[in-house]
This record gives sequence, structure tokens and C-alpha cells, in this order.
Amino acid sequence: MPFATITRGGAVRRAVAGAAAAVALAASVAPAQASRAARAAHRGTLFIVGGGPQPPALVQEFVDLAGGRGHSRIVVFGMASEDGQAGGEDKAKDLRALGADAVSIWANHAQASTDSVARLLDGATGVWFIGGDQNKLTAALKGTATERAIHAVYARGGVIGGTSAGAAVMSAVMLTGDERHPGGARPVADSSGAYMTIARDNVIVADGFGLLTDAIVDQHFLRRKRANRLVSVVLERAPHLGVGIDESTALVVDPDGRWRVAGASAAVVYDARHAAITPEGTALGATGVVMHVLPAGSRYDPATGIVTLPPRQ
Repeated sequence: MPFATITRGGAVRRAVAGAAAAVALAASVAPAQASRAARAAHRGTLFIVGGGPQPPALVQEFVDLAGGRGHSRIVVFGMASEDGQAGGEDKAKDLRALGADAVSIWANHAQASTDSVARLLDGATGVWFIGGDQNKLTAALKGTATERAIHAVYARGGVIGGTSAGAAVMSAVMLTGDERHPGGARPVADSSGAYMTIARDNVIVADGFGLLTDAIVDQHFLRRKRANRLVSVVLERAPHLGVGIDESTALVVDPDGRWRVAGASAAVVYDARHAAITPEGTALGATGVVMHVLPAGSRYDPATGIVTLPPRQ
């Protein structure tokens, strides 16, 4: 396995007020900039794909972020899928076709806990999680030496990517894909659908890998109409910021913590960090939730909430 080697008075007052506002803005922005600079010094890039077909340009960008042709060394994990051994190897072949040194690793929790498997990530510049069931992926890797090795790849500037289930595992609060009360409390004809309500104590979450700590990730977002699910968990749980990534679309988290959207569709952000949320024991609701719809080419800074939409074509 090749990778193993791997007025005036008024004017004056306005001027003073304007200067004060500028000072206040500078005071608020400067710590965010300093914080971003500090974070950028010890982490790499996240490349979070919302599932579905991956446009060739996205795959190429992932390889480029990992070092490019002849320099990228990528480990693929396929344990989210029942056929992940084959799927992982297929993904590794695709990456090798772009000039990456890529290998697929399939391991259960006991194997992933060993140093011998964790050392297979020595020298890795990228990691990729294929799709399937995120619960299987965390069951295999969470709390193991191999998970720690994945974090080490990220900490030394590597790129960590994944699609579908491989996107869900990125955040500290992970959507499991399950709910406690399908259809909600009202027995209507369409109650057999998933996530029909915005409600408390319905969306089941677990601990993800915590590579993204300032937001909760959802995937297949527009295609599968998952707004109710993400809104519910964003209102219920810190950090009260969520991003739903559509299929064939990537949310790229740069080393400074700022986000950009690439691919064929869009990402949707729900920001309830400054919202008034109904208290525990009452129906789940809020006012002041901010939503952003970010098509490809958009940028977003979660530290400041500033959005830059793509320029007119």
C-alpha cells in the first residue's frame, strides 16, 4: 500500500458620533480578525459537500487543496457505507486519476484504536469521508487514535473533506438522521413524511468529530427539503448557527474560519445567535433569526455575520 510510506454643532456631533461608531466597529472587528489569524496558524481547510454527484471541478479543488498532482496524499474512509470497502477504493481511484497518492482504509473501532492504523495518516495532506450513514462512521472512528490522527492532519494544515454522511460528521453537534416524533402531534395525511414539524426534542443528535465547532451541518438540504430539521436544532442547541448544504455543492471553510460556497447549487445559513428563542417547556419558536441563501461564489464570515454574494455575471 503506497501510502504506508505515507452641524457644525450638529456636524461636530455627527462627526463625533461617526468617529465613535467607527471606533466601536474597529473594536468589534479587530478581535475577530485576531482570532481568525490565531486559528489560521494551526488548522487547515474543511471541504464539506452536501451529497449527490460531485462536479469534477469540486473533486479537482479538493485535490488541489491537498497539495495537487504529485504532492497530495489522501486517506479515504468508507465506513459510513455498507459497501464502503468498494466505495472507498472507487473514490481513491478517482483521486489517483488526478495525480493524488490516495488509499482507502476500512477499519472497525477496535482497529481504528490501534497505533498501526492511526500511523497510516502520517504524512497525509487530506482525508475524505464517503457518504452513507454518519452513525456508522462515528461508531468506527470516534474516540480512537485514528480520529486523533485525522485532527492532526487538519491541525498541520491538511484538508478534511466528505460528502453526505461525511459532511454530517464534521460538526461537533451531528445530525444523526433520526427523529423522535415522525409526523409530529397532528395525525394528517402527510404525517408519514420526515421532519414535518419545527419542534422541541424531536431531532436526534450525537457527537460528531468537531472539526467545525461554530456551526451545525445539514446536507442534501434543498433537494430533500430539510429546513424544518435544521431550524429546530439551531433554535434548540448551541452554537445556534446552522448551514444546510445542497447536493453537488461544497462549503469550504478556509483556515481563517471564513466560508465560501462552490459547486452547482447553494448553502442556506440560519443564524439564531442573537434571536429571542422561546423558553424550555413552551412551543419552539423565535424572532430575529437571520437567514442567508448563499449560491456558489458567495462568502460568509461566521465571526461577523458579513456576507458577500457573488458578483453579477
